[in-house]
Parts: sequence; structure tokens; C-alpha cells
Amino acid sequence: MITDTDLKHLNRCVELARTALEKGDEPFGSVLVSADGEVLFEDHNHVSGGDHTQHPEFAIARWAANHMAPEERSKATVYTSGEHCPMCAAAHGWAGLGRIVYASSSEQLVQWLEEFGVAPSRVRNLSIQEVIRDTSVDGPVPELAEQVRELHRQLHKGKA
Repeated sequence: MITDTDLKHLNRCVELARTALEKGDEPFGSVLVSADGEVLFEDHNHVSGGDHTQHPEFAIARWAANHMAPEERSKATVYTSGEHCPMCAAAHGWAGLGRIVYASSSEQLVQWLEEFGVAPSRVRNLSIQEVIRDTSVDGPVPELAEQVRELHRQLHKGKA
């Protein structure tokens, strides 16, 4: 179930995705929130330089592993504009992070990219639950997913 608090953090993720796009990067943004509601870390995509592992969810997993105790990580929530890719889902699982809430699903992204005439990724589209066994996952959120779709449309317009 998506709460008002979830929506607040997801809206921030969409803002971060917009910032990434404005900087010439793919529009993804993520926020790490502690069990008591404190925003601990936020980031957006940094893949435009050629390193396609520079996803914000992966950065969150690294940051959490270095700055939080295992129990704190397990109670934290990761909010993100787009569902974790398999690499980021695995990093999330290995870091022992808790709940994931996303605005748009990877399934939606695949459909959008197909509509925009973008070739499929080399990496298979897997849901978070196909990668991690025991993580609570909520999403997508239709009204925010439409905003994320528009960011991806802006990225890919004219590239097909």
C-alpha cells in the first residue's frame, strides 16, 4: 500500500530523474530513507559517461553498506523512479536493505522503449522479486509512472 509519505519520497525521485535528464543522463532517481523517516542518501543516474553501473540504486546499496548497521539497513526503505534492474536488485539484496517502493515498473519501461523505437537492452528485464527472495516491494504508482514515461520520451525523442 502506497502512503502519503511514500508519495512524498517518490515525487523526490521523479525530481531527481528530471535532474538526471537535464544533465544529459537517463532519467532515474532514488532516495534512501531510514526507519524513522530521515532521508539518508539520494542520487540520480550517472551512466552518460559510459559506466552503465552508475545507477542510483546501486549507489544507495554501496552507501548503506558503508554507513549503516545491518539492522538499520533492513528497516530502511529505498524509493526509486523506476523499478530496480537486476544488477541493482542484487546489490539491494546483498546489502540487506529493506522495502522498495517504485513509481514505474521495469515492465512499463520495456513497453515505453518499444513504443519509442529503442532497441532492447542486453540485460534481461527481471522483476525485483525474481532477483531477491524476501523484500517487500510496492509499485508502480500510475500518476507518477506517467511522469516517468514522459521523461523517457524526452530522452529518446528523435533517436529512433
